[in-house]
Amino acid sequence: MRFLDEVKIYVRSGDGGNGAVSFRREKYIPLGGPDGGDGGRGGDVVLVADSHLNTLIDFRYTQHLKAKRGMHGMGKDRTGRSADPLEMKVPVGTLVRDDADGGVLFDFTKSGQRFVVAKGGDGGHGNSRFKTSTNRAPRRADPGFEGEEVWLRLELKILADVGLVGLPNAGKSTLISTISAAKPKIADYPFTTLVPNLGVVQSGYFSYVVADIPGLVEGASEGHGLGHMFLKHVERCALLAHLVEISPSDESDPIENYRMIEAELKAYSPALAAKPRWIIISKCDVADQKLRDKILQDFKKMLDDDSTTPVTILSSATSEGVKDFINQLGDRVREERSLQSAEPPESLDDAPTKAGKKTQEIEPADPQYGDDEDYDGGTECVWVP
Repeated sequence: MRFLDEVKIYVRSGDGGNGAVSFRREKYIPLGGPDGGDGGRGGDVVLVADSHLNTLIDFRYTQHLKAKRGMHGMGKDRTGRSADPLEMKVPVGTLVRDDADGGVLFDFTKSGQRFVVAKGGDGGHGNSRFKTSTNRAPRRADPGFEGEEVWLRLELKILADVGLVGLPNAGKSTLISTISAAKPKIADYPFTTLVPNLGVVQSGYFSYVVADIPGLVEGASEGHGLGHMFLKHVERCALLAHLVEISPSDESDPIENYRMIEAELKAYSPALAAKPRWIIISKCDVADQKLRDKILQDFKKMLDDDSTTPVTILSSATSEGVKDFINQLGDRVREERSLQSAEPPESLDDAPTKAGKKTQEIEPADPQYGDDEDYDGGTECVWVP
């Protein structure tokens, strides 16, 4: 199954049915009077969160959602049938944006949540609604109201407790395959992970979700590598686990690699860069004890004396230190979730999206607009492919 985390869709709710013009005509009942019924209500378009979905691939082939219209009214005061709502399932963690201005309309954080993105039009009144003592034979009936139409952008932001970040080939996929049942692609070359992977980790009676995203490179904020394309999937995490290779194959400095990734996180969103950290020095099976002690001292020296950021050395290949790390990380996740809140955190307001830019203020008094009614003098959000 292909992974799709952002789509643009067109939504159109159903029109209401027309009211009927009818008069009662029965034997032995003279001057029966008007009996035209009302039209039925048009169908709503509803999005429903489903925990069994993990991609927006269904919208790749269904980009236009149109609900049915209500039935017209009929004689004998019969109201037209209302149309059933059109329901589409989305993964938990989906963000619904108005494509016109980028504003957030709804954020799905729980399974079963429902959001009406377009309400169906009301049915028109039949002529029986307009009879009065002075107008006993009205020939007026109202047409049904039109439904709503809107272009929406759906963004999937995975709900996870821990996000794994780091350079390509730092050992993130190997770690998540070791601590969970996830089976990501693993190879000895960088960028083997092209889509986010989720793994459920069991720590005693407590379980938590770890998200592995493709690696970052220097200049990701400028579009190098895969850029910041998948960082939105760790926006909601309680903490970030930063993997640093103890002895990089390119003989680079682990401390400088750590600082480079942290700079890219800050360039993406200061709020994301402010999340709690857990530094993991990976692939320790290829290093001797002297190198391990040196790397530990270097990281502790780099961090502030009062820093609460833990530093762990482990090896996913030999499972050295993995068991203790799972339990310690589980305790930290419970602590962070209790401090933040029981609810999943909302999406970051200052984070850009893959499909567009953040809203930008435009000059309110531009003479080129004049008295143009289309000019709202507010914000402009430009979506880019």
